[in-house]
Amino acid sequence: MPSGDVLEAIAVGRIVPVVVVEEPGSAEHVAEALVAGGLPCAEVTFRTPAAEAALRTMAADGRLLVGAGTVVNPEQVDRALAAGARFIVSPGLRQAVVRHCTALGVPVFPGVATATEIMAALDEGVEVVKFFPAEPLGGLMMINALTGPFPGLRLIPTGGITVAQLPAYLAHRSVVAVGGSWMVAPGLVAAGHWAEITRLTAEAVAVAALAS
Repeated sequence: MPSGDVLEAIAVGRIVPVVVVEEPGSAEHVAEALVAGGLPCAEVTFRTPAAEAALRTMAADGRLLVGAGTVVNPEQVDRALAAGARFIVSPGLRQAVVRHCTALGVPVFPGVATATEIMAALDEGVEVVKFFPAEPLGGLMMINALTGPFPGLRLIPTGGITVAQLPAYLAHRSVVAVGGSWMVAPGLVAAGHWAEITRLTAEAVAVAALAS
């Protein structure tokens, strides 16, 4: 899937579930639950020893667009791509990661929190950035402040956002999609509450549809 198509798919779905998997065997169930809830997209974070195997399992499901999150160095980029990731998400802006992804033609969404970081991202030719951690940084108030000087900036706010806040974020002109973990909370995944993940996913999809 070309870079532009990946971004278009994310923009259509409007929500990027941020998945933390502790047990590789959970990955297939998470994939099924997300698809059943109507959200064929996921960001699997590189925070756990099981992440790479989970990413490989979920990426093998042809119904899902799967990326890797919490990627902090070029070596992780290579591992993620080998496991089937179609996009890369980083918690911060690291030039080496962005340039490696750009050289490989892979969509990358680096995390930014300040105007300086936004300028650095724009200098690297990044089209869309992850605003992280969104709520602790001030949420929509901060997004309004940051997008003033950068009217063309496009964001994927992530961090502390709930389904109740989803409509307000999606209504913002600069927001492409919202990253969130409430529908795939680690506790739900660890406990195997797949039906609840499906329910929460379907609820989020319905809210996003009304906000569009």
